[in-house]
Amino acid sequence: MSGALPVEIAVQDVAGARIALAAGAARVELCQALGLGGLTPSAGLIEATVEAAAAASVTGFVHVLVRPRGGGFVYGDDEVGCIVRDIRLARDLGVDGVVVGALTDAGTLRLDAIAAFVAAAEGIDVTVHRAVDAAADPLEAVAALVGTGVRRVLTSGGAPDCRAGRDTIIRMVSETAGALEVMAGGGVGIDDIAELAACGVDAVHLSARRRVLSGGPSGPGGGEIGYEATDAAIVRAAVDAARMPRR
Repeated sequence: MSGALPVEIAVQDVAGARIALAAGAARVELCQALGLGGLTPSAGLIEATVEAAAAASVTGFVHVLVRPRGGGFVYGDDEVGCIVRDIRLARDLGVDGVVVGALTDAGTLRLDAIAAFVAAAEGIDVTVHRAVDAAADPLEAVAALVGTGVRRVLTSGGAPDCRAGRDTIIRMVSETAGALEVMAGGGVGIDDIAELAACGVDAVHLSARRRVLSGGPSGPGGGEIGYEATDAAIVRAAVDAARMPRR
């Protein structure tokens, strides 16, 4: 196989999206609170990021994480309803896709919720996130997405990171046989990208972030000092690594 492997960057602000655009990343997963695994971004952040991509004449770029809280992925009906509302709002604001997921108490994919999310997306891309890695059987969870209208799945192969989950990722690619895009994520480093490409994945995902201590003191009630920001050098290195010929 030849050609560049698409790189998706998880970003928390418009500055991060601009860095990803400048470096030639295929898309961003826009979210907030990456320290919690990512939560739904604000409407203002979504709108501004969509405008930045449009100004750069880049399509298919803005994919929004829709996750109402931290913790696990077993949601009550009110939370599922909130996710559906946020998907509709993101779609109306012009995003290219949404990133979602939900599990049952038994650790299987909650397929009724996935169906509701796909319906709310109304034709924009739907990616199911690493909820599949928290499932009782990640291989079964990924297989269950085939034919649901979901375009891709983000996975570490059910392991803490993509290196430990490599063999399972290979099985996911083989068993879905192109019916679902498999995007590897979870602890992806620059040196992992060539090996992941050789596994046959359709894309790689990383956050490429660093700690920034600017912004002034947080003060009482303001949380930790500093914040995380997208590192332009890491993004460029990831995109460059993904441009190497694929076997």
